[in-house]
Amino acid sequence: MSTDDSTPVAVPPPVPAVLPAAVPATRELVPADAEPELADEAGPDGTAPDGTAPDAGDPSGAVRGADTAALAARADALEGALTVGGERFDPVVVDAVAAAVDRVRERLALGVDHTVVALVGGTGSGKSSLFNAVSGLRFADVGVRRPTTSRVTACVWGADGDPLLDWLGVDAEHRIQRESVLDADHEAALRGLVLLDLPDHDSIAPEHREVVDRVLPQVDLLVWVVDPQKYADDALHSGYLRRLAGRDASMMVVMNQLDTVPADVRDDLLADVRHLLAEDGLPDVAVHGVSAATGEGVPELRDALAGVVARRSVAAVHADQEVAAAASLLAGQVGTREPAPSQLALGTVVDRLASAAGLAAVASAVAAVVRGGASGPPRLGDVHADGVGLARSAWLTAVTQGLPTRWADDLRARVATPTEMRMAVRDALTQVTLTARASTAARVLTVVAAVLGVVALVAGGLLVADAVGASPGWVPPAAVVAGALVAAVALAVAGWTVRRRSAARRAERVLAEGRSALESVARVRLLAPTQDVLAEHRHARELVAQAAGPGTVR
Repeated sequence: MSTDDSTPVAVPPPVPAVLPAAVPATRELVPADAEPELADEAGPDGTAPDGTAPDAGDPSGAVRGADTAALAARADALEGALTVGGERFDPVVVDAVAAAVDRVRERLALGVDHTVVALVGGTGSGKSSLFNAVSGLRFADVGVRRPTTSRVTACVWGADGDPLLDWLGVDAEHRIQRESVLDADHEAALRGLVLLDLPDHDSIAPEHREVVDRVLPQVDLLVWVVDPQKYADDALHSGYLRRLAGRDASMMVVMNQLDTVPADVRDDLLADVRHLLAEDGLPDVAVHGVSAATGEGVPELRDALAGVVARRSVAAVHADQEVAAAASLLAGQVGTREPAPSQLALGTVVDRLASAAGLAAVASAVAAVVRGGASGPPRLGDVHADGVGLARSAWLTAVTQGLPTRWADDLRARVATPTEMRMAVRDALTQVTLTARASTAARVLTVVAAVLGVVALVAGGLLVADAVGASPGWVPPAAVVAGALVAAVALAVAGWTVRRRSAARRAERVLAEGRSALESVARVRLLAPTQDVLAEHRHARELVAQAAGPGTVR
């Protein structure tokens, strides 16, 4: 079906849950301008006379266009978003969106690339004759059955109209297919058109009007067929046209039987029709004058219908609106973005975990052992549960900002609990090397400094004894004594420096190993599940944006 930017005649109601199977047309067809026997030159399924199937690009091929493909992709996106979102979407919203997807898929199964045009008119207006003139075909028994039937008759340009006609309620024996391999591209401009001939709207049979009222909301273009005698009939204007005020682009009026009107008054007649339409609130409805009997004006009418076929269908508009509405519902179930990468940095949470585990105190204890200021080996203290809980809570606060409640709750459930985090921290820190011993180099320097110090003291004593006249026998030079003393002091300082540097390096190593262990805990227990949830959220959000259609920014 097709329409332009104006408001369509009506939005088709939801399709039935189960579509009836397509039934091939069985009614005998003959071209309106040819001998009856020509109807048998092509197979009933559009095959050539020799039984071969037409090429894929043949006019008798299926009518499936960009609208169907695009809407199918958007419906797939909605369904994918529901799968990804799962329980993180409100169940009420999920049910509503799933139902919308089902309706759209059922409608797409019918195709949204057809343009449904309905010929509507009163008794004697010549709808059936005009139907035959436009289609170029005629029903062999039209003159017998049409005045007494309440059935809708349809002509389809294309090969895949049966499901749509089933939905519209057109019986198999009242449908015909216009295009075949014999037409070549002569009917290409109307490909996708479904032309309906409805019962007389002014019939005294109530079932006739019921059929008209049922089908009208489902069509793209209403072609009101009037005749020179009853074009001003109040049943038409008050019963239908005035109720459709403002929908000019979805309607057309055809003055049939123009051959019965003198040529010099035809323009006045058509002007009067336009005047009445303006009074009905339909000043922009196109008015065409034709004669189904002589063919006058029929080519121009076909051109006008070709223009309607080229527009977008009501079914496509309705499906687009339904998909967009469903996408809007889902858009409320996802955030506009995920946390920035900086909010996923682990530095802060590692700092908090290190504080909870007393990692700095353990490193200081290791340093004290290396410096020789402590005799017992360092040990890890208990990991404070409150500190671990605060680290986890701070992480969750940062990474759930902007996420809908259900997504944030799922993220909280996916990361480790405080108890699990505490046990993981304790187990990870047990792998950190805490053994500490004094530096060998510092020990050697200290021993040598002590030896030199003793030597310097002895030599100094000999110098003092010689100075007081004790005659010790051998007196070392004063410079040697001074050098030994300076060397002892220097070596002692060097040993102290080496011990401190070794202690600092060992403390830094403990801190580095401990923080690495804690980062691994945070990465596995916090970051990985968080990234999983955020990736799923991003996927769902992108699918919702895809379903919403081009130009939607989220």
